[in-house]
Amino acid sequence: MPSPRGVLSLLLLSLTAQAAEYRVGPGQSLASIGEVPWESLQPGDTVLIHARPSPYQEKWVLGVRGTAAAPITVRGVPDAAGNLPVIQGENATTRTQLNFWNEQRGIVKIGGANRPADTTPAYLVVENLHLKRARGAFTGRNGASRYLDNAAAIFIEKGEHITIRGCILEDSGNGLFIANESSDILVERNHLHGNGNSGSIYEHNAYTEALGITYQFNRFGPLCAGCLGNNLKDRSAGTVIRYNWIEGGNRQLDLVESDSETIRAAPSYARTFVYGNVLLEPAGAGNAQVIHFGGDNGTTDHYRSQLYLFNNTILSTRTDRTTLMRLSTNAQTAHVTSNAYLVEGNTGRSLALTDAAGTIRHGGNFYETGYTRTFGTLTGTIEETATNLQGDAAGLVDIAGQDFHLLPSSPLRGAAVPPPPEAASLVVDWQYGKHRAAEPRAVSSPGHIGAYGDPAGPSTETPDAGSGAPDAGPSGPGGPGKPNDKGGCGAAGSGFAGPLGFVLLVAFALRRKWAE
Repeated sequence: MPSPRGVLSLLLLSLTAQAAEYRVGPGQSLASIGEVPWESLQPGDTVLIHARPSPYQEKWVLGVRGTAAAPITVRGVPDAAGNLPVIQGENATTRTQLNFWNEQRGIVKIGGANRPADTTPAYLVVENLHLKRARGAFTGRNGASRYLDNAAAIFIEKGEHITIRGCILEDSGNGLFIANESSDILVERNHLHGNGNSGSIYEHNAYTEALGITYQFNRFGPLCAGCLGNNLKDRSAGTVIRYNWIEGGNRQLDLVESDSETIRAAPSYARTFVYGNVLLEPAGAGNAQVIHFGGDNGTTDHYRSQLYLFNNTILSTRTDRTTLMRLSTNAQTAHVTSNAYLVEGNTGRSLALTDAAGTIRHGGNFYETGYTRTFGTLTGTIEETATNLQGDAAGLVDIAGQDFHLLPSSPLRGAAVPPPPEAASLVVDWQYGKHRAAEPRAVSSPGHIGAYGDPAGPSTETPDAGSGAPDAGPSGPGGPGKPNDKGGCGAAGSGFAGPLGFVLLVAFALRRKWAE
């Protein structure tokens, strides 16, 4: 059996061979992003890009694999005023040691390269970067080139176990684009706004198709002026959209079918979960429908079937009609429970529950007085599964000021009903904090209608995307967990573990110092 000293030596050699830290920016060891050896990053490596007064005009590919215990992290370091480092795609250059295809599709690209050798990237974290203007010209492997109209601030061509956190994605064709060879994606605390192309319906703030994706605590703002795309368009299996702020777009949510047989074959494809969100429909903002669910390619056998929509607060300030959802065909069913539906600027009679088709099973919702089932001809079915409330006031703190917390006298208190059994494990114990923050929410029985409840007290934890949800893909929503947690430090045994941990930490720090 190896001695403790031998084990220690092996661990030290392994650790010092794996983890490095690369610092980019003013006063750092690397002046430019292109000096980072992107093609040879190893598990545990961290790239720190420091903010500076002028944008970095550089672009790159991540074609490497971390591990669950040692992810590869690219992290922006803000300046003293809190400004993130700005990465501008327009007129950007690329490190010559990199060679990857589809350069014209994004500023930061994940997957699809010749150098580094092609693989499926895994266990990557991209956080705290301000990525903008995947537009115009850049210099790449073929010299002077131009971005395509659908270029994205972040383009994931393929990858697994990918986290996009705390970024600002703006002024590109798509803010975030994820292709269908991707799986287990977490998108949290980002600000996506101002994306799209004027006059075009094909580019969006986010356009994603993955096997397992969770959106949480993101702020989706309006698209660019004259841009006709949707705010969040998704074609995934195991989609969970929770605790987000989604404002504007042709539709706030466009949840349609996948073109991938692999994604469609997944059990999680049958169920889509949308809960705890604030959805805002501004006056004159494109389509009068807030949500579209099912499909849009015409092959109806490929359409999604079951939508679970609960504990959302949905506000329209349109002066004309607002329709909450469109189900593509009568094969779609929406389970609609404990949502608050508000119309400001017009009467409740200008609010319709559905367009025409599909089955709506609703109960425990709050509607402003006088809502109607549809403005057209109902070809589907509407079933009331529990009593729905109607009233002239929801009892919120400040609707005009966009504070949707509940007043003590709110009729939404204690009036919620449980979601269907398929969503029973998805406990609504968080809520969106303005902006891109997580507020713990007290769990009560009966619960409160809408995206906001009573505070549960201070907490430093936010939900992770661990296992535990029914049919939620490879990594659906789970219980609370720290976003940067790499495991606990409890020890079984005595004597050797404590000093070993200390020495390993020292070695880790030395390795990072050597990398600089």
